[in-house]
Amino acid sequence: MPEAVNKTVEIDVRGQICPSSLLTTLREVNKHKQLLRCGTLQLEILTDNHDSTNRICDAVGNMGYHVEVLDEDNYYRISIVKLAVKMGL
Repeated sequence: MPEAVNKTVEIDVRGQICPSSLLTTLREVNKHKQLLRCGTLQLEILTDNHDSTNRICDAVGNMGYHVEVLDEDNYYRISIVKLAVKMGL
């Protein structure tokens, strides 16, 4: 049974557009990959650029993580977790 997510790191890229927001996100995913891969960390990316949500989700999803987008009032919240944590494995 994997460990539960016990820490969330929030990265605010509001005001940035791609590729800047994507590069910032990828840098943070790589910086925290050890904790993400063991399932104890969740990254939350805040963006106000709709195009960024698509590009970030595609790139991070292709890296093997579960990505979920929530549409908040004036921005999007992108949650990134280990795929197995979301699937309950």
